[in-house]
Amino acid sequence: MGVELNIAVISVVLLLFTSTAKAQSGVLDVVAKFGAKADEKTDLSQPLLDAWKEACASTTPTKILIPKGTYLLSKANLDGPCKAHIELQVQGTVKAPADPSAFKEPNWVVFNHIDGFTMSGGGVFDGQGPAAWGKNTCSKDKFCAALPINLRFNFVKNATIQDLTTKDSKQFHVNVLGCENLTFQRFTVSAPGDSVNTDGIHIGRSNGVSILNSNIKTGDDCVSIGDGSKNVTVQGVTCGPGHGISVGSLGKWKDEEPVSGIFVRDCTITGTMNGVRIKTWPASTPGSASDMHFEGITMTNVANPILIDQEYCPWNQCNLKLPSRVKLSNISFKNIRGTSSTQQAVKIVCSSALPCDGVELADIDLTYKGPEGPATSQCMHVTPKLSGKQNPSACSSPVTPTSTAA
Repeated sequence: MGVELNIAVISVVLLLFTSTAKAQSGVLDVVAKFGAKADEKTDLSQPLLDAWKEACASTTPTKILIPKGTYLLSKANLDGPCKAHIELQVQGTVKAPADPSAFKEPNWVVFNHIDGFTMSGGGVFDGQGPAAWGKNTCSKDKFCAALPINLRFNFVKNATIQDLTTKDSKQFHVNVLGCENLTFQRFTVSAPGDSVNTDGIHIGRSNGVSILNSNIKTGDDCVSIGDGSKNVTVQGVTCGPGHGISVGSLGKWKDEEPVSGIFVRDCTITGTMNGVRIKTWPASTPGSASDMHFEGITMTNVANPILIDQEYCPWNQCNLKLPSRVKLSNISFKNIRGTSSTQQAVKIVCSSALPCDGVELADIDLTYKGPEGPATSQCMHVTPKLSGKQNPSACSSPVTPTSTAA
């Protein structure tokens, strides 16, 4: 009886050991297995790429681990398709080269053609941008050279990015292109308000992107939604400093795709140069944007809290004599409250060639305390549907030029 019991105990122990070994075999530690060093000198690029290739070839789900520590990463292109789900757990701080001349292309960390991906871990991607921001010439040259973006997601499907920080990118922090069912949650963007062209998350030609319960502080749009974006949800986001949450700019380039199904809910915007806005270029190429809804937004000391600007012309790089040809329709601003840092609290300037259709203002309560007088609401080429409180009184003031940030 005792022998049988001992055999049973040994069998259980062996089974547990085997199960643990199998579980551990699914974790690829870039330090322990691939020789990465957290010394801020040794390039993480090859160890990370080697780990990615092994994970991508695996037929079972695999985790790649970047342990705590600070690493130098020259660049990384992490390509699919892969045979099973991959989780990249970033616990450490990964730094880009500070000198922008180290980059031959506007990329730092790129994820391409992946279906089934999670990135988490509480770590930081530090773009070391301050040395590059002074080299941004876009305010003078509309064909300015692009600086590297911290994180690019190209044609990524069914993915979650959570509990991570992107810091001080040299250009946009995150660029999303051609993605489906991609979620950012508990995601942090951190850069000073004077950092140039450092959009938090830019989305283009993607379907089903969600940005949830995230904190974005940057020098440009907290979230910018470009052409071809569909079914985008921005919810529970804290934005500021920055330029607000924007759809556009649209109409600058030929063959832009329609925008539809944009939902911005329950966000807090503080100290930004715009609030929620839709922006299209004059003299634009034809296009459309529809079904865009902004609801439950709290504004604190925000310039231009509600703005539709179809005469968007940063740095005077356009022809204001020709109207925008981007058609805007089915737009609502509901339950938007707080304080404006500009007298223009609500401004809806639509195209003279294609007036806006189906614009709704409901329960607006925005106040301004300044020497010019109370907050104003201005409208052009639009007759919005009104309901609930309207403070300031809707469309009650003549339209004046808008001073907005790019």
